[in-house]
This record gives sequence, C-alpha cells and structure tokens, in this order.
Amino acid sequence: MNKKYLIIILLCLIISIISGLYAKDLIIGGTILLTGLLCAYFASEGKRINYILGLINYLLMGYVSFKNNLYGTFIFYIFIFSPLQIKGFITWNNNLDEENNVNVREFTLKNSFIIVSSCILGSFILGYLLSLIPNQRLALMDATSNIINLCGVILMILRFKESWWLWLCNNIIDLCIWIITFVGKGEGSFMMLLVSIGYLLINVYGIIKWSINAKKENKKEQF
Repeated sequence: MNKKYLIIILLCLIISIISGLYAKDLIIGGTILLTGLLCAYFASEGKRINYILGLINYLLMGYVSFKNNLYGTFIFYIFIFSPLQIKGFITWNNNLDEENNVNVREFTLKNSFIIVSSCILGSFILGYLLSLIPNQRLALMDATSNIINLCGVILMILRFKESWWLWLCNNIIDLCIWIITFVGKGEGSFMMLLVSIGYLLINVYGIIKWSINAKKENKKEQF
C-alpha cells in the first residue's frame, strides 16, 4: 500500500477513536467519522474505494439522522445516496487511467445553468414537502443540503470536478445543521459535527486536486 495512504488511514483511525471515546459514541459515531473522512479523502484522490466507504457511511448517517428527526436526510441517505454508491463504483471502474485513477471532466456553461437551477428549484420543493412531516426539524436547510449533496454525488459519479464546489456549499449548510443540532443536544450530533468539519477540510483539498487533474486531462486531449 502507498505510504501516504497508510499514514492517512492511521491518522483518521486515531482521530476517530479519540473523538468516539470523548463523545462516548465510539461504535456508531467513530465509524461514521472514520468512513466519512476516508471516503472524502479517497474521492479527492480519484480512488474508487471511496464508494465502498461511502456506502457504509451513508447507512450509518441515515440512522443518526432518523434518531434526530431529520427525515429528509434519512430518506436521502438510505434510499438514494446508498444505492448511488454502488452505481458510482461501477462507473468509476469503467473510467480509470493507467494508474487506476478516475479520468476527470469539466463543466460547460450549459451544465452550470442546469445544476444551479435544479438545486434552487429542488430545494424549495423538497423543503415544502418536508415541512408537512410532523416533528421535522430545519426543513429548508435539510432539503437544500440534500439536494446539493445529491447533485454533488451525481456529478462525482459522472467525474465532473465541479462536484467539489457543490459539496463545499453543502458542507457549509450541513455544518450549520449539525451545530444547531449539537447545541440542542441531539443524539450523535457531536460526531456528525466532526464529520462535517472533516468534510469541509477535505473538500478544499479535493477542489485543488481535481482542478490539477482536469488540467492534465486537457493537456492530454490537446496532444
């Protein structure tokens, strides 16, 4: 195994164990933090193993979201994002370069308009539907986070580097949701807050990494 990957895995494992012990949520929370950090990191590196880690992560986050009455997040994580991890693994497996890294693509102006419009419209529609569910908390924020996340997941499966910008927006919203939930002493919210912070940091790395890879792909196409 690549030494850099081994160091990252050990570092994430140590952080997850320490955080889990501190929060008294080692099994569920610790696993969510570990798989979340590693999933985001390996995605930024263009490695398909991120989808295996993502499947585990989404299933567990769906469980925690259900316990905190975030039903929109629960539905998306369990019934949409989890199956998409399988689709993503298959798609990336068919689009690898000679170093087993995924080939990166870039947006056109048309792509950008469609995605932005879809996110805005989808957020308001889903937000309204979630507000009809008894005990649903933070309906519009929950909806916006999940719609942006969904678009990001689809774009990641399609290998677009702009998926990282969408996830950056989503992480900011997600971070606000779990800060509010943590302040309200929601179950498992501390670990979910740490996951959101970890995602935010790795997202910045992903933006830089995929932008560099996209430039390399463009140079190859020119020759």
